[in-house]
Amino acid sequence: MKKVIHIVGARPNFMKVAPIHRAISARGSLQQLVIHTGQHYDAKMSDVFFADLGLPPPEIHLGIGSGSHAEQTAKMMVEMEKVFLQEKPDLVSVVGDVNSTIAAALVTSKLAIPLSHVEAGLRSFERHQPEEINRVVTDRLSDLLLTPSRDADANLLKEGIDPKHIHLVGNVMIDSLLSSKEKADQLPTLKTLGLTPKGYVVATLHRPSNVDNPKLLAGLLGVLMDVAKQLPVVFPVHPRTRKMISEQGLGPKLEQTPGLKLVDPMGYLEFLSVTSQAKLVMTDSGGLQEETTALNVPCLTMREQTERPITVEVGSNEVVGTDPARIREAANRVLAGDFKKGRVPELWDGRTGERIADLYARFLGVAETKRAFG
Repeated sequence: MKKVIHIVGARPNFMKVAPIHRAISARGSLQQLVIHTGQHYDAKMSDVFFADLGLPPPEIHLGIGSGSHAEQTAKMMVEMEKVFLQEKPDLVSVVGDVNSTIAAALVTSKLAIPLSHVEAGLRSFERHQPEEINRVVTDRLSDLLLTPSRDADANLLKEGIDPKHIHLVGNVMIDSLLSSKEKADQLPTLKTLGLTPKGYVVATLHRPSNVDNPKLLAGLLGVLMDVAKQLPVVFPVHPRTRKMISEQGLGPKLEQTPGLKLVDPMGYLEFLSVTSQAKLVMTDSGGLQEETTALNVPCLTMREQTERPITVEVGSNEVVGTDPARIREAANRVLAGDFKKGRVPELWDGRTGERIADLYARFLGVAETKRAFG
């Protein structure tokens, strides 16, 4: 039986791999292995997601942990090479733009193992972002480039990628969202936090470009404290962000701000129950831009650019940069009821995992399935 290896490392990966793994399992024509690199090694950032998404525990755990980009990526490459030589996969499937993704891309290229990149073609056009380098290099090394939207197709074509390698399949993360929302809605999370539907704001900050700059971080946190004067703000604090808050001595001020609810990172279902019923989401997360678009929840992206322009073009997302005055003005406008109404992009329909499973089967020659995507 032909073998597919899925690589996961950080929490956004799990939401993307789970629907693919489920769809392939339902067909029964391919063997699958999940390798967890351990890039996110905190149980609240990792283990709980497997349970929430119904993804079986990884067969192989590399336990890499933290480190510089070079150190982390290099360790992953060394360990992945050992696994790939032993397991001899017929296809390696990677998702997103994290270090686990680029490490697998480099190793498969050296070993001449076919590579599929799910969420290919996304571009912020900011080369100083580590994620952008990961995206570009992974796409250059991939045999299958599976895109979530037509703007991603256009980016790849401009870069000279052969069209026969590009496949528009839709957004696989939305599969997880749509299959999980009913269960998430039944959780008592809002009651536990003392919140009412559409009566609060959700905020997340984790990107190094935002949280590693003390002045910028202080400005963004200042905005959240101001917004909390109008509506409660739920702020799940990423470990990296919590570390920087502590180093800058900002913890006491934040904790003493009425309405600002600093909480630990949430599991997938718990977090979905909060974001889906929020009046506004303020974030620097790429995945949240997509999820809020699918949920039609107003989103303010606190970055200068986005690699997901479809969420701005047709969705409910607005890129507001990192200037506190501009963010504050936009937040006030949304809270006053003035915000854009979006729509769900093409093929964000909950069936992307099935389209990917069909494509993998055809690529590996184990089934002939009618082409179900554009």
